[in-house]
Parts: sequence; C-alpha cells; structure tokens
Amino acid sequence: MKIFAVGMNYVEHNKELGNTLLITEKDLRKTEEPVIFTKPDSALLKDGKPFFIPDFMGRIDYETEVVVRICRLGKGIPQQFAHRYYDAVTLGIDFTAREVQKKAKDLGRPWTIAKGFDGSAVIGAWVKPTPAPSQREGSLKDVQIPIQDLHFRLDINGETRQVGYTGDMLYKVDELISYISKYFTLKTGDLLFTGTPVGVGPVHIDDHLEGWLEDRKVLEFNCK
Repeated sequence: MKIFAVGMNYVEHNKELGNTLLITEKDLRKTEEPVIFTKPDSALLKDGKPFFIPDFMGRIDYETEVVVRICRLGKGIPQQFAHRYYDAVTLGIDFTAREVQKKAKDLGRPWTIAKGFDGSAVIGAWVKPTPAPSQREGSLKDVQIPIQDLHFRLDINGETRQVGYTGDMLYKVDELISYISKYFTLKTGDLLFTGTPVGVGPVHIDDHLEGWLEDRKVLEFNCK
C-alpha cells in the first residue's frame, strides 16, 4: 500500500504558511503542477487508535484532509476516467512535525521525516462518494457524497479548528489521480490525502479530535 499526499492544495492554507508556492493574488488558480509527497505504510493510523505525540520532534501540527481510497490497478489514467479508480472517501489527519519540516526546507532537504513518521497518516471510517452527473453509471442508491462538493471540519475538544470545502481545491481529485498515475502505478488500497485548508495548528496530550464529512462524524481519536 502506498500513501500519497498533496501539498498546498488550498489557496488560504498556502497564504497561512507564507505563500510557499508563490501563488499570487493575480493568479490564485494553481501552480504548474501539484506538489506530491508520500508517506510509508507504517504512518497509517486507523480504527480510532490513539496518536502518540513524538514530543522529541517538537511541534506537531494537525492538517485535516479528505482522503480517497484507490480501488483498482491503474497507470497513465486519463482524467475523464479517474473517477473509476476510487470507491470511498473519508477524513484524515496529515500530522506534520513543523519544526523538523522548516529545518529541512531551510537546508533544501526532503520532508520525509517531518511527514512520514509513525502514526502521521490518520484515517477515519469510509463512505462512498458520488460521481459528477456526466460520470454516473448505473444505480447510485448507495452513494451519498459528491466528492467535489463536500464540506468537512475538524473539532478539537469540542471546538471547531478547521473548516474546508472540496470545491476549493486547486487540483481536483480526478486531476490528482491522473497526474500521480503518470509516475506511479496505482494499486487497490492505495490512499490519497488531498490537501488541507486553512487553520492548521499544534496538538497536545489529551486532545480529543473529531472529524466530520457534512453531518457525518467519520473520525474520532485521542492524543497521548
């Protein structure tokens, strides 16, 4: 299983971290190509298990993201067929060791440790997305959520900390899948973290995190 993630896929988050990709007020659409990084499978944390904060790494930030599950083998996938390659979405947390990441950036080094440490890729319960009308095939009785019209949020200790809307993504899910599949063969069970909106911040011991897709709570766990 591979875990892919997208950096700076929401304009306001880009501004929040100091216009890392130099998106200007004149052209807020997107950069030339998405920023893709990976996490090892040992980063995966699921089933509501607690997240143990690696305090030796300094500040650990939550980044709330919609996560897509790949459901079939694919390579070089045309964008118009990308919706056939995922079957479920959930909410996840891309935990980031912010001080470690900043040091790596300053030295021109990869982000691997800052993004890929154990437990840094949290996922919740899966739900089915709804394809766009032009992509619908057959009965859709069991599908509920349009993937590019999805509101989500993160609450910590009962207080809302992040609110996002997938329609604000600079690169949409189908664009990302098509792009990634040019370089990596996608396999069943691979995951795609699609980027975080504005509002990232640190977690602390005893924090209780809850994630919502529309009105459905799909993510809940504690920090220890």
